[in-house]
Amino acid sequence: MTVLIVESDPALAACWESHLGREGHRIRLARGADEACAVISDETIHVLIVDLDLPEGDALAVADYASYRRPEARVIFVTANRFFSDGSIFGLSSNAAGYLGTDTRPEDLAALVEHHSRTAERAI
Repeated sequence: MTVLIVESDPALAACWESHLGREGHRIRLARGADEACAVISDETIHVLIVDLDLPEGDALAVADYASYRRPEARVIFVTANRFFSDGSIFGLSSNAAGYLGTDTRPEDLAALVEHHSRTAERAI
């Protein structure tokens, strides 16, 4: 399964990449929306992990583009703040599959990725 991590914090991205890679996922990294959209255009992506706190503020645009180019892909949004803690993110993004804090344990993130990557693979 291919997972795209869209995260501007290199240390956090590396942590998730390392853990998910050990779980057998193929990982692609993007630091922002432009890089993410290029990967989405060129490759089959099963799950996206997208930080809602991207410096450019384009997390929802990445999810929208993924919905268009890779409708089977599922998006797990992560954030350091609790702005969408009421679940409203699921109303804003049709392919939203999860919402976690950036402080979530990597093994918990990996479990969610595993679940949604199987769902996305069945949809292909």
